[in-house]
Parts: sequence; C-alpha cells; structure tokens
Amino acid sequence: MTINTQDKVTFKGNGITLEGNTLSVGEVAPDFTVTRAPFTPVKNSDYAGKIRFISVTPSVDTGVCDLQMRALNQKMTETVGDMVVWNISVDTPFALKRYCGAAGIERVEALSDYKDHNFGLAFGIYMKELGLLARSVWILDQDGVVRYKQVVPEMTTEPDYDAALSALRSIAG
Repeated sequence: MTINTQDKVTFKGNGITLEGNTLSVGEVAPDFTVTRAPFTPVKNSDYAGKIRFISVTPSVDTGVCDLQMRALNQKMTETVGDMVVWNISVDTPFALKRYCGAAGIERVEALSDYKDHNFGLAFGIYMKELGLLARSVWILDQDGVVRYKQVVPEMTTEPDYDAALSALRSIAG
C-alpha cells in the first residue's frame, strides 16, 4: 500500500497514517467510483465537463461532520451551472440517505466510499488507523484537474469554507 507522505493529519492530536496516492493541485484526478443510495455506482468520469466540488467527512454521525454538511448545504446557494456538489464519507448509502433527510440536506449529494475505499485511496486520504476518510475539500475543474485541495490537519476541526468557495468562484469564472 502506498503511504501519502505529503499531507499530515491528526485526530485529537495523534498522528494518522494516510494511505493511497498523493494527489496535488494541477494533477488530473484519477477515476473513482463511489455509491449513492440504493447502491447505485457514481463514477467521477461520468461527470466530465462539470466542476466537481467534493467535501469529504469521516462520518456524518459525528458533530464536526454534521456541522460541515450543514454549513456546505447552506453555503451552496450560489451553485455554478455545470457543477455537482458531493460529500463523500464511508457511511453506508442508507445511513447517508437517512441523515440527509433528517438534516434537510438538499444542495449536497452524499456519496459513500464504504465498499473498497476507492476514492480515499485514489486521493491519498484513507486513514489507516481509523478506517475513515480524512476531512478535506477538493475542487475538480471540467477537465478533472485538481484546482483546489485542502486536507484539514486536525480531523476534529472544520475546513476553511471561505477559501474553498473563493477558489470555486475563481474556477467557475
């Protein structure tokens, strides 16, 4: 297994090993497959030509992840024409559907990487010790190039939403 040595993260101050490919701004994102309820595959390549705003949370059943999903849902009022907004976690598709319904999440599609951690390993954010994905935000342009990346250093803190939305505005033109 490849270890991501570029990004460093902690969970409650303890170092975490990130597994998978190291992915940097300017690189074409690899194809990946995640799942939406009811077990329908979603491939990155199926969204070529669209901007992909990807929020990543360890699990929506935790306080900070809940805050991140709600904040993103609220801030995504100005979506760009050809854009998708995803939140990817390892929660099961059914748990994500239940959560989104209860929390009123309508502007963010919750997708699952539970099956084989295909997304987490492709982006180098699979946390070996926890079996979860590292909190992060990614923006892929219409050609699938990583134009913005923020891997949050401490998993118990939220990402910088303003920086991500500013980057999105500059990418979308």
